[in-house]
Amino acid sequence: MKLSGDNLAANLARGLGHIYLVAGDEPLLVNEAVDAIRTRARADGFNERELYVVERGFDWQALRQNSRAMSLFADRKIVEIRMASPTPGEQGGDVLVELAGEPSPDTLVIVITGKLDGRTQNSRWVSAIERQGVFVQIWPIDLARLPGWIRERLGRHGLKAEPAAAALLAERVEGNLLAAHQEVEKLALLLPPGEVTAETVLEAVADSARFDVLQIGEAAMRAQSARALRVLEGVHGEGIDATLVLWALRKDLEWLARVLHRMRQGQSADAAMNAEYVWRPRQAAMRQALSRLTPGAVRGLLLDAARVDQAIKGVLRVDPWVELEALVARMAGVRLTRAA
Repeated sequence: MKLSGDNLAANLARGLGHIYLVAGDEPLLVNEAVDAIRTRARADGFNERELYVVERGFDWQALRQNSRAMSLFADRKIVEIRMASPTPGEQGGDVLVELAGEPSPDTLVIVITGKLDGRTQNSRWVSAIERQGVFVQIWPIDLARLPGWIRERLGRHGLKAEPAAAALLAERVEGNLLAAHQEVEKLALLLPPGEVTAETVLEAVADSARFDVLQIGEAAMRAQSARALRVLEGVHGEGIDATLVLWALRKDLEWLARVLHRMRQGQSADAAMNAEYVWRPRQAAMRQALSRLTPGAVRGLLLDAARVDQAIKGVLRVDPWVELEALVARMAGVRLTRAA
């Protein structure tokens, strides 16, 4: 049987298989799936656990013999096999095929590995486990699904996140599901059950920097060039990655561009910002920027942001922090000549 991680709980509720393969490149979700299998196994009397880590030179024959041996304490046991590579080799594949084809009522086998490519999924050992047991395929959570995942996780703690709050948290932890999990747990400790707003997230989710990167764009939108550049310098001194600073500035610029487009279609500034889910603590600064920046000026700033991105990636042989200074200054209203 093959199923996704989302369907594992329902499958376990119907009964425990004798062998599981849990594969995926999202460690948090893989570990949670394995924990769920272990929990059900303990409820069924599997009280002993043997862990094998498969590395170069691993003795598969010893694993086979040990898995067949009875427990010294007459307990049912879990044989957990963690493979650094999803290619166990011919000998390893033979042992896994054998474990899949010869179930024991007193032994539960869990094989854990990374993402399987198409060729590996068609291998003998994967096919044997899928046919005789359960293949749990773990898929990553992309940015589009991440706010929903965060809302569901917060809901487990009695917290109901509004869409803007979940979107804000998702953007701040994009690409790092473990960080998202940690922030959810932090909010659960800090907040009583109830509503979670974007303002709450901004207050509770601390950045690693002493100077918050979000303050740079806010000061720039308020035309506070000296403060914006001072905070930028502080962030640089704290060792914060330029990519994070660019993300925060680009987020403000993209909001400005979309809000200005709605305003040209007849919407008020407030209605346009709400329609684009601009965080309420950000709206006062954005109103000031909307009153002085034209759509053409914002397009120019987005091109400047693209230049910073090229500098960060090494496409342009210029200092990305110098380019960030220029972007922040122009965003705050300082007139600077642009490079050709």
